[in-house]
Amino acid sequence: MIATRSNNRANDALRPVTFTRDYLKSPFGSCLVEFGDTRVLCAASIEESVPGWLKGTGTGWVTAEYAMLPASGSKRSRRETNGQKGRTHEIQRLIGRSLRSVVDLRALGEVTVTLDCDVIQADGGTRTASICGAWIALRDALNAWANAGKLKASPVFGQVAAISVGLVDGKVLLDLDYREDSRAEIDMNLVMNAEGEFIEVQGTGERTTFDRARLDEMLDVGTKGLWDLLAAQRAT
Repeated sequence: MIATRSNNRANDALRPVTFTRDYLKSPFGSCLVEFGDTRVLCAASIEESVPGWLKGTGTGWVTAEYAMLPASGSKRSRRETNGQKGRTHEIQRLIGRSLRSVVDLRALGEVTVTLDCDVIQADGGTRTASICGAWIALRDALNAWANAGKLKASPVFGQVAAISVGLVDGKVLLDLDYREDSRAEIDMNLVMNAEGEFIEVQGTGERTTFDRARLDEMLDVGTKGLWDLLAAQRAT
């Protein structure tokens, strides 16, 4: 164990995780997700229209927008008013892909669900927290849509969660905070469904290379954390 980890947690332990449903009044679904000191507000909005390339197909769409508030980090960041950064595009595409993997888009019909994920406080793991909170907001929104008579049943057929894992000072750590992430030798993000199937594996050797044995170790530690997150979502 690294004694200086936040909350004196073990290397394979999550930070304290909290999901607060129905955090906002107006959206069909919303959730404030907290991974330690990282806080992301996720909201699901529904529109009875689809992008032009889907019109007439009978198929719906699930997409995401991600943003960090200017004061979410230790230093104020500029609002992305003149175009989004590449990192922002990458993260919101990841969130959208992850959520679409557990939604029957044909059963959704020509409807667009947009998940807004706004980071109000950042301490590492904002993209993984966004996916976990967005799934709850999405599920609640489409349940409400079905209860309103817009659908026969919710088209959400599965569950999805995400977590970070990294190599720091030669040790594999789960759910990195910013201090750990900023000096990670290997950085990885995992997205998994409730069947234990991976939706996305993003792994980068930031300061070192890694072999198959190290990769398997990181996948094992990450998977343990993902099962815990899936259980926490269900409990919420």
